Amino acid sequence: MPNAQPTAQAEPGILEILADRATRAIPPAWPLASSVAVNPFLGQTAEPLAIAGARLARVAGAPVTLPRRWYAEKIAAGEILDADLADAWGRAPADLRPANPAAVKTAAAVDRPTPAALPTVADLAAQVSGVDWPGLIADRIGAWAAGYFDEGQALWAAPRGRNAYAAWRAVATHDLTPEICGLPGFALHVSEAPESSAPAIARAVERLGLGVDALETYFHRLLMTQGGWAQYARYKLWQAELVGAEDSSVTDLLAIRLVWEEALFLRYGAQIAEAWAQARTGYAAPVVATADLVVDAILQEAAERSAQRALSQTLAAAPAPARKERPALQAAFCIDVRSEVFRRALESVSPGIQTVGFAGFFGLATAHRRFASDVTEKRLPVLLNPTVTSCAGGSAVAEADVLARVKARAKRAWGRFKFAAVSSFAFVEATGPLYVGKLVGDALGLHGASAPRDPAPRFDPTLQDAARAKAAETVLRAMSLTGDFARLVVLAGHGANVFNNPHASALHCGACGGYSGEVNARLLTSLLNDPAVRIVLAGAGIAIPADTLFVAALHDTTTDEVTLYAEDHPAEGHAQDLEHARAWLAAAGKLARGERALRLPRAGDQAAIPKRSRDWAETRPEWALAGCKAFIAAPRARTIGKSLEGRAFLHDYDWRRDRDFAVLELILTAPVVVASWISLQYYGSTVAPEVFGGGNKLLHNVTGGIGVVEGNGGLLRAGLPWQSVHDGETLAHAPLRLSVCLEAPREAIADVLHRHPQVRELFDNGWLHLFALDEAGRMAWRYDGDLQWVAMAGEPAADAPQFAIAV
Repeated sequence: MPNAQPTAQAEPGILEILADRATRAIPPAWPLASSVAVNPFLGQTAEPLAIAGARLARVAGAPVTLPRRWYAEKIAAGEILDADLADAWGRAPADLRPANPAAVKTAAAVDRPTPAALPTVADLAAQVSGVDWPGLIADRIGAWAAGYFDEGQALWAAPRGRNAYAAWRAVATHDLTPEICGLPGFALHVSEAPESSAPAIARAVERLGLGVDALETYFHRLLMTQGGWAQYARYKLWQAELVGAEDSSVTDLLAIRLVWEEALFLRYGAQIAEAWAQARTGYAAPVVATADLVVDAILQEAAERSAQRALSQTLAAAPAPARKERPALQAAFCIDVRSEVFRRALESVSPGIQTVGFAGFFGLATAHRRFASDVTEKRLPVLLNPTVTSCAGGSAVAEADVLARVKARAKRAWGRFKFAAVSSFAFVEATGPLYVGKLVGDALGLHGASAPRDPAPRFDPTLQDAARAKAAETVLRAMSLTGDFARLVVLAGHGANVFNNPHASALHCGACGGYSGEVNARLLTSLLNDPAVRIVLAGAGIAIPADTLFVAALHDTTTDEVTLYAEDHPAEGHAQDLEHARAWLAAAGKLARGERALRLPRAGDQAAIPKRSRDWAETRPEWALAGCKAFIAAPRARTIGKSLEGRAFLHDYDWRRDRDFAVLELILTAPVVVASWISLQYYGSTVAPEVFGGGNKLLHNVTGGIGVVEGNGGLLRAGLPWQSVHDGETLAHAPLRLSVCLEAPREAIADVLHRHPQVRELFDNGWLHLFALDEAGRMAWRYDGDLQWVAMAGEPAADAPQFAIAV
């Protein structure tokens, strides 16, 4: 068949380069056991929203903003002002934006065209044959992938030792489903395909007549048709590259999909020739923004400026009186937006309480083994590699360790017996009535899980004294907690206690890799209570009083109950302090539950909140991070007493204590990036739920132990379920790109961005907004891209006190 375009063989190695670019446009998806939020636009952050919208429309038919009626309603309600529209219009490309801001308002009343993905060969074959080839391909690849990628759910495991492409060929050569559905000779076609993915891709590209310019977009399109399976394969590559290794799974999936395209083209090529030629032209066309996409981007930014105006007013309110006496209690929480509600409630209980916000892994990137387990859990941000290893317990609990392992093995054996192909039938007949009590108890929510109670964790191998002291100093300086210590300092990680919820780990601590945060908190208290460590800290200028006790805790974000691990460091002299702390935490929990009950459907009052965690039919036990819209790194004095409604990440930071702005650099390159992943996952799951969302919880089935499918097979659904962003009547999450507010000199912020181009592009391309706070905590300067700043309208930025960089 003659080619209309030069083929990809024109330049050696170009196929590998373009395939690699396409695979890196796919966001990774972590398995359910350690699920973390991922930015679904990870491969598009080098582009502004309008161009990313053009690309995603082409490869997935995905919108990047909500329908225009959402913005029109906000304009009509007076939430989005003319000034917001004018400011957003002024930043849009002059050649594509409407004539004036008034025209934007007019356009908001007109529905935008529905984005449509470019057709694949499977799409075109379906049109001429009447067979749902895209659906069939998704089903067959999904059936194979669930076994190949299985992480322990399958009773009969698929053979190991082959790469994904080779393993698929071994299965597909015996799968007669395609032939039954109308693709004769498919098994023979697969058996005659090249034995490795690279030549298979090259052969398919040549047969399909694809030119070089079309390949990257076409490859991206094919990977997007595989949904969460491609994202999980991308995760395998991500994990491999973290340790300097390689993984070909995602490229193999591309080759598999191309083998299907090739087979369908050989079957239907003559019937789809004209349509396929048009599709090839579409794939080769440059990706550019359209006038409609620019209008959508303007409306989106106008909505975000409206929210920023409200945030600015909140931060500009008069600050609370400064505290002078020694705190009665200091409590450090994760920066997670759910902690903002609890911190505010706790501070309101007693004026002597001070709270601190810090990343929930508390600066200890540990690979941890739980009690009686050999499974390593990476309790750290997924952007990092472990720097220490730890385990629960030691020689003192060796006997209990053995007993627990025996019980766990017996439980696994019993579970396999229950679900085995033959014994499962007899099991139901013989023991079904014995489960009546359990079923009734679970249905009534009588069986709740308690907080993790493993023996105290320890570093394994033990850290030397110098390393222990250095780790403690680094964490305390990053927390801006270097003096004025209370008698009792609580370090609270967080987790969620839910029942019958495959996405439970997504409710845990993202900074802890999708696990609860008590392990990291307990490890840190073991450092900070160590007398030898305190001696070294005192020499470094951090003097911890002898009567200060650090205690780890776990904040259950579903019930707002806090568990103290005081037994890790018994201290009779602090019994009264602990008693007061428990009373304050309980009172704060009641206040926090009352505030959260106002947002949760059918919650009623605060007393109803704990029951939701035990209800196996509850699809919304909590809202998690829905509603997140701001990240603030500043002294707590700037936000104390000001309600941020559980929608802001709060990181304590005092730039005056920051040596060489190392902490500022850490904040911008780690917590801010993690928060952006969270924010943009909620954004993507809201604006494009069919592409980036996790589907309907009511239809979910866990597959492979790694993810969920809707029904009994097909595409793996990554992202957030619809019930996580919608309350059944309206959106629970307003999709707004995160506003990052830093109290630090603008020159220092710009210097960090200059040295970290991947972080800078998030701000330069509008995936995040950046503001510099003045010394009064007001949003005084807006980052305008290209390392430039503009004064905020209506703020006395030009006359505000200037920071003097002298550290």
